[in-house]
Amino acid sequence: MRDLPDQVWKRNEVESPCVKLCTIHPTERICVGCFRTIDEIAGWSRMEPERRRAVMAELPTRAPRLALRRGGRAARLSARSGD
Repeated sequence: MRDLPDQVWKRNEVESPCVKLCTIHPTERICVGCFRTIDEIAGWSRMEPERRRAVMAELPTRAPRLALRRGGRAARLSARSGD
């Protein structure tokens, strides 16, 4: 019976991918921390486990959408000087 309290608090659910870096990318419209859409974030608690698993499986394919960079300050300075 000693294990009963631990069993009570364990839930058989797909965990949230949230990493507490909650910022929506302005053009891609996905969270820069977990790569979910606003609708996925808002509806996560109401999603069926199968839908959560499907979203989780898709998240790694979204990461490269945020990896593209324009070069920041160094690129702007280079463009001004004609390099």
